Amino acid sequence: MPKAYWINTFRTISDDQKLAAYVELAGPAMRAAGGRFLARGDAAAAFELGVTERTTLIEFDSVADAVAAYHSEPYQEALRVLGDGAERDLRIVEAIA
Repeated sequence: MPKAYWINTFRTISDDQKLAAYVELAGPAMRAAGGRFLARGDAAAAFELGVTERTTLIEFDSVADAVAAYHSEPYQEALRVLGDGAERDLRIVEAIA
């Protein structure tokens, strides 16, 4: 079964306090669901239509595990805390086997 990668970008951040509260909850929720943080922070470089926005890359053992992490109660609580504090784009991509 191929691994999966959770790629989360923050298009805009309008409330740093809500973001900080989200980070405090989301990190433990991802680790509890088997996620391994590979990269996190502002992009070091961006090309073509890219922008240097905050990006998180998390590895999971499978797409099913990543999707389950998203729907888990601890992560949903993190999203409730974030609320309208940021506009995000999240994708889960299956690794090349």
